[in-house]
Amino acid sequence: MITITIATPKDFETIESIARQTWLSTYGEILSKAQIEYMLQAMYSNPVLNDNYLNKNHRFLLLNEFENSIGFASYEHHYLDTNSTRLHKLYLFPENQGKGLGKLLLDRILALAKENRSEKISLNVNRFNKAYLFYQKMGFEIVAEENLFIGNGYFMEDYKMEFKLMIQIKN
Repeated sequence: MITITIATPKDFETIESIARQTWLSTYGEILSKAQIEYMLQAMYSNPVLNDNYLNKNHRFLLLNEFENSIGFASYEHHYLDTNSTRLHKLYLFPENQGKGLGKLLLDRILALAKENRSEKISLNVNRFNKAYLFYQKMGFEIVAEENLFIGNGYFMEDYKMEFKLMIQIKN
């Protein structure tokens, strides 16, 4: 049975573990091992996840198959003080990709964004990561390319993508 649960700081060790297990297969042919390790430490260490949760209003979801967590996502409403939701992360173990499970996580975030009355969902994805094709299939459009300096001489070469939400005003 597949479930999606709200993650809390007690789940951050699980989230870090999923990230470490998925990043090598996701980015191994795109980034150096040194850059992958640098980014994992900068984005998934317990202090960073806690800061994102407590100070930056990132929220996390875990995708579970029975008792095992097999993926996660994080998002933030009111991104940069706008009426938008930001998808910060969405990762599944490679053996669980292509089964519609990423769509389940994304659909949950779409529903949460609509409940929050967001006008759009935005995300960044590495231009060389085939995941951008998944997002296009789900209705996201590439709106820009960004090269973001992340420190230690490393850059993220990303597509910025957006999904416009239809907001219905109730009278």
